[in-house]
Amino acid sequence: MSHIASIGASLFSDFAIHVPVTDLDQAAILALDTGPEFQAKFATEVTTKTANGFVRIKGVREFPAMGTPPNIVNVPGYGSKTSQQIQGQSDAPSMEITVNYVPDDYKSGSLLGGIIGEQTPRLFRFALLNEEPKGTFPTQYASINSAVAGLGSVQNSQYYWIGKFEALQVNPQLTDATTATLSFTIQSKFWGAYTNDNA
Repeated sequence: MSHIASIGASLFSDFAIHVPVTDLDQAAILALDTGPEFQAKFATEVTTKTANGFVRIKGVREFPAMGTPPNIVNVPGYGSKTSQQIQGQSDAPSMEITVNYVPDDYKSGSLLGGIIGEQTPRLFRFALLNEEPKGTFPTQYASINSAVAGLGSVQNSQYYWIGKFEALQVNPQLTDATTATLSFTIQSKFWGAYTNDNA
């Protein structure tokens, strides 16, 4: 399917982490640089680390802005009433996501619980979606080129990057659902936006 061609609320946007049976070293991850290479890593959703695939972060309440933040530098010009602006080198951003917290999803020994705070760099995917993909688990949110299942079944835009799942902080609520703040560091540039074309 193509990129999103109309305005929308991005209600079904998805955030996923690649979790292979044997962790890839950073050199293997950095060798990836095309849409099909990234999409192949997100072909099957998994619940344990006994198969190569990805795990989704569910119950997201709020996504941050995606992409490399600007670093605009004001440069004064001699004899000029206004300064000029130039683009400086951007710092690697960190990212925080607020989710509805389900403790069982992040318990010790679980797939997500096991990668919080580890030093292994991982491949991340953010998919911008206005509608829910077709299909069922384990391929409903897969980056596969199919008109009947996965991200290829709906208009979407996919972004990839390398990062680490650094921390989880629980925010107890007395009048609303308990939430948690997930913190990630970003170790690379952003690749994308990619999509699948079933035409």
